[in-house]
Amino acid sequence: MANQKHLLTFLPSLLLSLSLLGHEPLLMAAKEVIPVGVVLDLKSPVGRVAESYMSMALNDFYAVNYDYHTRLALFTKDSGDDVITAASTAMDLMKHEEVQAIIGPQSSAQARFVIELGRKAQVPIISFSATSPSLSPSQNPFFIRTTQEDSTQVRAISDIVKAFGWWEIVLIYEDTDYGNGLIPYLMDALQEIDTRVPYRSVIPPSSNNTEISEELEKLKANHTRIFLVHMAASLGSKLFALAKNAGMMSEGYAWILTEGLSSLLDPMGSKVMDSMQGVLGIRPYIPPSKHLKDFERKWKRNLTSIRIKSKSTTSLNFFGLWAYDTVWALAIAVEKAGIVHSSFLKQNDSSSKVDLATLGIFELGTKLCNAILTTTFQGLSGNFHLINGQLEPSVVEIFNVIGKTERIIGYWTRQRGFSQNLNYTGKEAYSTSKDKLKQPIWPGDTTEQPTKLRIGVPVRKGFKEFLRVDWPTDKPSISGFAIDVFHAVQDALPFPLPHEFIPYTNKHRQSNGSYDELLYQIKIQKYDAVVGDTTIVSNRSLYVDFTLPYTESGVLMVVLMKVDVSRNLWIFLKPLSSTLWLTTGVAFIFTGLVIWVLEHRVNPDFRGPPKQQLGLIFWFSFSTLAFAHKENVVNNWSRFVLIIWIFVVLILTQSYTASLTSILTVQRLQPTFIDIKEIKNNGYFVGYQKDSFVKGLLIKQLDFPESKLKPYVTPEEYHEALSKGTHNGGVAAIFDEIPYIKLFLAKFCSRYTVAGPTYKTDGFGFAFRQGSPLVPYFSRAILNVTQDKEKIGAIEQKYFSNQTTCEDQSATIPSHSPSLGVDNFGGLFLIAGIASLASLMVYLFKFIYSHWPVLSDDNPNNSCWYKLVKMAKHFDQKDFSSHTFKGESQKGSDFH
Repeated sequence: MANQKHLLTFLPSLLLSLSLLGHEPLLMAAKEVIPVGVVLDLKSPVGRVAESYMSMALNDFYAVNYDYHTRLALFTKDSGDDVITAASTAMDLMKHEEVQAIIGPQSSAQARFVIELGRKAQVPIISFSATSPSLSPSQNPFFIRTTQEDSTQVRAISDIVKAFGWWEIVLIYEDTDYGNGLIPYLMDALQEIDTRVPYRSVIPPSSNNTEISEELEKLKANHTRIFLVHMAASLGSKLFALAKNAGMMSEGYAWILTEGLSSLLDPMGSKVMDSMQGVLGIRPYIPPSKHLKDFERKWKRNLTSIRIKSKSTTSLNFFGLWAYDTVWALAIAVEKAGIVHSSFLKQNDSSSKVDLATLGIFELGTKLCNAILTTTFQGLSGNFHLINGQLEPSVVEIFNVIGKTERIIGYWTRQRGFSQNLNYTGKEAYSTSKDKLKQPIWPGDTTEQPTKLRIGVPVRKGFKEFLRVDWPTDKPSISGFAIDVFHAVQDALPFPLPHEFIPYTNKHRQSNGSYDELLYQIKIQKYDAVVGDTTIVSNRSLYVDFTLPYTESGVLMVVLMKVDVSRNLWIFLKPLSSTLWLTTGVAFIFTGLVIWVLEHRVNPDFRGPPKQQLGLIFWFSFSTLAFAHKENVVNNWSRFVLIIWIFVVLILTQSYTASLTSILTVQRLQPTFIDIKEIKNNGYFVGYQKDSFVKGLLIKQLDFPESKLKPYVTPEEYHEALSKGTHNGGVAAIFDEIPYIKLFLAKFCSRYTVAGPTYKTDGFGFAFRQGSPLVPYFSRAILNVTQDKEKIGAIEQKYFSNQTTCEDQSATIPSHSPSLGVDNFGGLFLIAGIASLASLMVYLFKFIYSHWPVLSDDNPNNSCWYKLVKMAKHFDQKDFSSHTFKGESQKGSDFH
């Protein structure tokens, strides 16, 4: 019965081969017919085309290789686009048809189950369409992929995204093994080029039009503009038709197709192609050959009869070409391995009732696998060469859908990146520049690249040097310091950045709100970024990310200068503190006393009535201030003390003079207020720039009542408010950021000055969405620009050079001006004190030492107090041993 069954099974195949090849029946009877299973979804474009291509491949191969001893017989089964059906069909082919290889199944999900059956039965499973990276030939020895794995296209896709400067892209893919398998590879590749994926749209293949439309509307509401689509043709055709209806195939959008969908554009039909205008896609490059041209002519010639079955068009199909080459490769391998039909599936001895357990084993399966893996030839799709069980990656073709055709705009290779031709010399550097590609036509029939960075800019009434928005026509003209800095930073970026400036205005072309409200537009995705004189503050960083600052940071207080110097009778005392005045007076008296003690017994100028001597003590020391003392000193110890004291006096007088001069000068330039406490205590008004964060700083950080704050817009309004003063409807001070204050003082520096401390902020920066990959690039570029003094200097010169400059414009007047204190001269007083005390102690010791024995001999019983009084009387007498009194009478001396 078994032999009859096999005879009935292969007889049709034998007769078909005989009729196709035109050889005699006796000759064909000698050929070994090898049964091969084919599992396809015959209702899909790929399945229909592949069936036709494989049938032609079988005829073409044996027409050329009629001398082969083996013949393939294809047993085609319909999987019905169902995983279970595909698995049961494959099992049925192995068990009942005893096929020795299976071509298919068509999808990755179906292949996963069939591969397991092939591994158990040791039957090679050869797929030309299961491209998911989750299926690995290296992990499944009986699985062979005669197409390219999806992950081989990832680098080409990331290079396209990088070339067009897209910093954000949304992935749309089907929820199958095929769709999910590529996503991890794409995410890694996009992360390497700092492209953010804010959203991934996963669409089940069973989704109806309503569900797909709802998902598209969600994407549209999120202001998403760049999409990467990875799905099969059946789902992709619905997606693009609905995307066009949703207005998402218009100007400003960009769509990229992966190879799976790009290889199936033609079978999808002209209606679907009409909805895909401007789409970019990648697919393997098929090199031209005589074999390919002959096949194309034959395909077109037989199209009338084939069309009834396949409903395809005249263009070649990539999956069909891979199916064609798969048949050729298998036919070559079967002949090379010497496979014979007698080596059919051998049943296991298992007694299990489960069908899987009764599945036989193909004894020559390993040999056939090895033969296929080592087979090489020039096929219709190019060089057929398997590496690690799958087709070798080839050149990638980049196309642009225009009209009913796909226009080739360039090529990509692993060796040199983008190019417009394939003439490779081996010397070209790797390029990811879009200049190496032809100009694409984007959706909306435009050459203007999507998506531009939508940049919101504030509309100012004052300080227009920083940012100016004019409307010479319906299109605004935007300029200013902030804009030029942005352009300089943009030039420093390592990639192009298309952008458009959008003024934040209402219908009357006036400012539409505060800076905080403008920045919030980024969070609600009205803008992608904000460029202008936007200050980096903590509360704003809750909903945007800032770059590094490009200006100085801080908030200053500017006040009116006093025109009239206020008179102060005691201003001459201000240079020195009260403690220093007291210390200096004590030092004067002490020094005078020391000099008098040292000079009294030896210098007639220091003798006389007590009142005269007391006055001399004060006079002598204070007269050293002007070096006007007329008394000479004769004691060397006095001279020593006087030298040091005169030095101290010199330092004191010079310091006093300098400090007084400074105080008198500052008095002429004295600000009206130097401390915010005085302003708050008196309840004066202060001003700030309208719509600025400074208002919040004044209220929350500096504790000003909101009722005491007045907003202003222009430098001229600042000038008017400060000029009026606190009692005429003006303000006591203006608070604003350093760049604005500098510009204001450059215009009105003669009447105003900065006073008080600097309140720390982080300066002006550019704002982006939270998590935007552009922020680190912009921050690095800002560093390059701001540290290039020539570049940033040229921009500053352009906008600020025509302003009047003030000397030391950035200098601030402190909140207090301390007088000189004892700490400033502690060292001098210490030296003078030690010198005076040392001289005095040495002199007194010598005096007491020389007179104490005489007093002791006079009356040993006298008390010490009596001796000290007696010593004082001796001290008041002249020292006749001194050279100043030699020759004078010494009558009355107690020592003669």
